[in-house]
Amino acid sequence: MKLNYELTLEQSQKLIMTPELRQAIQLLQYNSLELQEYILREIEENPLLEYEDTIEEPQEISDFDQIDWKEYIENYDDISYKQEINKDENTITFENFFTSSQTLKEYLLEQLSMVSVGQREYKIAEYIIQNIDSNGYLTESTQEIAKAMGVSESEVEIMLGVVQTFEPTGVGARNLKECLLLQLKDRKDLILINIVENYLEDIALNKLSKIASELNIDVEEVQRYADEIKSLEPKPGRSFAGSSEEIKYIIPDAKLEKVDGEYVVLINEVTIPKLNINNFYRELIKNSDETTSQFLQEKLNSAVWIIKSIEQRKQTLTKVIESIVKFQIDFFEKGEGYLKPLTLKDVAEDIKMHESTVSRATNGKYIQTSKGIYELKYFFSQAIKANEGLISSDTVKNTIREIIDSEDSKKPMSDQEISYKLEKMGISLSRRTVAKYREELKIPSSKLRKRF
Repeated sequence: MKLNYELTLEQSQKLIMTPELRQAIQLLQYNSLELQEYILREIEENPLLEYEDTIEEPQEISDFDQIDWKEYIENYDDISYKQEINKDENTITFENFFTSSQTLKEYLLEQLSMVSVGQREYKIAEYIIQNIDSNGYLTESTQEIAKAMGVSESEVEIMLGVVQTFEPTGVGARNLKECLLLQLKDRKDLILINIVENYLEDIALNKLSKIASELNIDVEEVQRYADEIKSLEPKPGRSFAGSSEEIKYIIPDAKLEKVDGEYVVLINEVTIPKLNINNFYRELIKNSDETTSQFLQEKLNSAVWIIKSIEQRKQTLTKVIESIVKFQIDFFEKGEGYLKPLTLKDVAEDIKMHESTVSRATNGKYIQTSKGIYELKYFFSQAIKANEGLISSDTVKNTIREIIDSEDSKKPMSDQEISYKLEKMGISLSRRTVAKYREELKIPSSKLRKRF
């Protein structure tokens, strides 16, 4: 076999991922907040990109020179310039909408200021409060606090006892057991205190028979104690501002409204500022040297591409949501029980786009509907065989929840029994799948659901 070198011409087609294409894909994947942050960064870097100015220009006064200024000044009254305020009226001002929530530490320091203690003790208590987390628990040991402040551990223990008398009850505890005991401090029920001190884990595992046997009391009485313990607050500080479980707000990327019997998709443009090209720099391109003109031309192309990409994102998102609404029309008309099986491929084929585009368009996006705010991914679910055809996994989960809600709490159904009941309803589901869906619904097992 003879080996040699030669030149050949070959024609081929390749999809090259240009920076502009990558940018368009990236913008599609952003939710409204991420897109807003991206636009702010681009405006800082690109002088040609600016917010669209919607403020109207003040009208020119054509007869400005014809005003009799002497007469105007004579009649001018400085007092009458100030607007009268009717104190009886409930006027709406900015202050009506401004609220300030007190944090847990601020609330504790406020209570500390009303306690009569020396300066040394006050400093120790203040240090303790600064080491209480947002849930109300002390994050450092008394030994570590004593070492850091150069005081004795007994002094820290005394001041910790003072802080633990503050509201909310249970604050300053070092663990869950101490937190619950602080809330039961005024109770004289020795059995209840004993259960908290020695049987918390058994309460969590619903081993009430074991507790009843060891304490020589009825299981029904242990059940009442367990219910009382579960009614206590395990995180006393979470109701204050700045807690780890502070409410997170979602700004929907689109809104679904029913107009004249038809559903209309409206993209939320409130959080996305409208952009345009700065006229000053646009004119500067024509009247500048070659180097400056080339730089500005590059920035102009970048700005135009960003504006086009944002508009393309809007159109793609609208098409995807309209397709989802078309497939899930029964859900929006009748409720959650009518959610149909739907895949990214179904939507992609419907709007003639690639699955990856649909995936990016739905990732992290939310829609506001008359039934609430939903993530777009919520409308995609696996298909499960049933007598009436295919149903979605979310519909099956709702059915499992309904079965468990209606069960006898003294004899809760096992996963296998739920599987049998689903089969009678025409839904074929294995015990393992039932267990998987039950865990996804955050529903405990039958052993933990049992009540005595």
